[in-house]
Amino acid sequence: MYIMEEGELPWLLVNEVGGIRGILHSHVPFLKKHFHLITMKEFLEKRKDVGKKVQAIYLWWHKPVIDKELLQSLPNLKVIANSGVGMDHLDLKLIASFGVKMANAPRAVSSTTADTGMALLLASARRLVEVHNISISPSMDYCEADILGIKVAGATLGIIGMGRIGYKIAVRAKAFEMNILYHNRTRRKVQEEQAVGATYCKKIDSLLQQADFVMLVVSLTPQTHKLIGKRELELMKPTATLINISRGAVVDQEALVAALQTGVIRAAALDVTSPEPLPRDHALLKLKNVIITPHLGIKTDKATYMITEEAVENILAALNGLPLPSEVLPS
Repeated sequence: MYIMEEGELPWLLVNEVGGIRGILHSHVPFLKKHFHLITMKEFLEKRKDVGKKVQAIYLWWHKPVIDKELLQSLPNLKVIANSGVGMDHLDLKLIASFGVKMANAPRAVSSTTADTGMALLLASARRLVEVHNISISPSMDYCEADILGIKVAGATLGIIGMGRIGYKIAVRAKAFEMNILYHNRTRRKVQEEQAVGATYCKKIDSLLQQADFVMLVVSLTPQTHKLIGKRELELMKPTATLINISRGAVVDQEALVAALQTGVIRAAALDVTSPEPLPRDHALLKLKNVIITPHLGIKTDKATYMITEEAVENILAALNGLPLPSEVLPS
């Protein structure tokens, strides 16, 4: 057991600072108020000397990778904090077998992710990417009939996954005067439904058949893997749009490509794909009726800082033997 010296800050392992998969430079001063930061590069160079000092890991966009080898090299690790909600990139049972607690950041991400979902819905409905490209083209030649969009007010939105994020999407959709259906493992309280004017669909098929826009807001689990496939797409209206802000693997992408190419559904708007990013020759990248964004979900300056604040709160709770506000347990 490593005993910290008086005045020493607990050691926090991060992937890197800056770069593609590193914590943001603007977050470093806040983190250094509470921890001694060590990057994976520094750790690997001095593994034998510093492994026993690391008590926490902060994952930023799934990095560093948590595997058995890393866990074995950190005998005093107490907690891993994730920069987001989804934990499908982690082997929760393996981590728990080492006596390590885990936490995510649901409070920080819900509003911003809901904003992303609505932004994709509106952009697809009004064909913003297509008309932007027309607007900046040299000729500006277009037929008005070719850029007609879908009216959002009065349209029906089907939300699959009515958790914290799904409910915030419903709040936003109500402001756009949409009719709201939802499917969830458990039904919301009647008062919550009434507050946003949402109707519960016990069966997902009923929602798919009625919705003009279907938005996926579920966690990726074995039960939700390829939740939307050929059968489900064929249940949707030919004028419907599929919006995915959950995880790419929730949709059978081959079936989606076929549905978009043959007019089974009107369009898709995807903030997530499988893999991310898609290969540059992937069929989805060649379709005009698809909008793809690079997992924007929570990417705002305020939301990312709130995620780090929530991570610090969870890490400090674990190190002080207190309940973690956002603890995630292995199922």
